[in-house]
Amino acid sequence: MIWLIIVGMASLVFISRYVFLEPKLPLRLSHNTQRFLSYSAPAVLTAILAPIVLVRENTLAISFDNNYLIGAVIACLLAYFTRNTLLTALVSMGVFFFIL
Repeated sequence: MIWLIIVGMASLVFISRYVFLEPKLPLRLSHNTQRFLSYSAPAVLTAILAPIVLVRENTLAISFDNNYLIGAVIACLLAYFTRNTLLTALVSMGVFFFIL
């Protein structure tokens, strides 16, 4: 039963990705839909990131004692000004480990 669920979920994920990524299929999304979907990745990443960065011991931790917040702010500034993902990841991790 577990293997059936795993195979079923894997096929569901594969088919849902394949339909949108295969260029030979006639399915095309409108410009507005594509623009709307472009906001999904930042929204999901923000939902994952915000509790890690902003919450410490079930309280809101917005202070200079929060190393995660300092690292996140530096990463955001680096990403905004440099537009270089690798540089942003390496420098912000270095700053975070230096502060820690």
